[in-house]
Amino acid sequence: MMQNPQILAALQERLDGLVGSPSGYMESLPKVVKRRVNALKNLQVKCAHIEAKFYEEVHELERKYAALYQPLFDKRSDIIKAVYEPTDEECEWKQEEEEELTEEMKEKAKLEEEKKDEEKEDPKGIPEFWLTVFKNVDLLSEMLQEHDEPILKHLQDIKVKFSDAGQPMSFTLEFHFEPNDFFTNTVLTKTYKMRSEPDESDPFSFDGPEIMGCTGCTIDWTKGKNVTLKTIKKKQKHKGRGTVRTVTKTVPNDSFFNFFTPPEVPESGELDEDSEAVLAADFEIGHFIRERIVPRAVLYFTGEAIEDDDDDVSERQFCEGEGEEEADEENDPSYDPKVRIQSCFRLISTYRINTEQRISGRVWLRGVGYILFMLTILC
Repeated sequence: MMQNPQILAALQERLDGLVGSPSGYMESLPKVVKRRVNALKNLQVKCAHIEAKFYEEVHELERKYAALYQPLFDKRSDIIKAVYEPTDEECEWKQEEEEELTEEMKEKAKLEEEKKDEEKEDPKGIPEFWLTVFKNVDLLSEMLQEHDEPILKHLQDIKVKFSDAGQPMSFTLEFHFEPNDFFTNTVLTKTYKMRSEPDESDPFSFDGPEIMGCTGCTIDWTKGKNVTLKTIKKKQKHKGRGTVRTVTKTVPNDSFFNFFTPPEVPESGELDEDSEAVLAADFEIGHFIRERIVPRAVLYFTGEAIEDDDDDVSERQFCEGEGEEEADEENDPSYDPKVRIQSCFRLISTYRINTEQRISGRVWLRGVGYILFMLTILC
């Protein structure tokens, strides 16, 4: 799962085509040359350890800037919860369509809007803000069930907390709820543990931090309100007497709140296919909430971020134009190759920010080199 599945599919297809297979040349080399290749591989291991330190420092940088963002996110939360009423100046936002209106039309539109507002009940804050965000994003809306929505109406904020300096790399998603009839928790948490060091048994596979596991929390459900379980009735026939009785059984139920009870990763690290698939999706969702939803929540609420994502797909199609079309462009007097390159680079940069590659249920964070590599492929 990801924000732009078409992009991931296209890029992965290209990557798969580039992997190829060994040519056999290495096996044909003299022993003395193979010895030198081993020296290069040892250098590569050292490179991997340096890269690991790079990502550790990136994590520290994220921690630093998270503290700078947090006051803005806190104010956002206060506005949503009606704790703070923004000033007229803070509410000023020039819409593109308003630029074309005359002053007279603007005033008329303003009066009509004020009249409509007077006729409506005055809501507090921004009702159903986070529920709307979830419903607008395919990756999250697929997790929602109808019985989840009344609960998510009480969701007031989502925060990201990074592990302290010197502690193992991790981040925690905090879901803050107002008092409600469904559970007594005020905060539900999900912690993702990460590793940013090469695996000694396979150092060449290192490509940045990877999420190694996650832990949820216990939800203290009010009696009869647990939406992650459902009660079913079954009729059973007695083999001897032939009588029929009705048996009540409690079974798992589809719900967004299953997100807080992920499969446990055993010490051996081995999972069955179903659990691995669930965790793979879980890791991507958690990372997506951290990287995209929390920083840009208002744009997912309004739908503008969704439109940007659609534009990314269009740009991908533009970058992947047929050779014949490219030739036509180059013959066009107004054709500017710089525009094409800039557009492709913006696409790759957005792809770097928006997406993660799933390998064996782990999320790998890519570096700048990968962006430049993909730029050469697409453009």
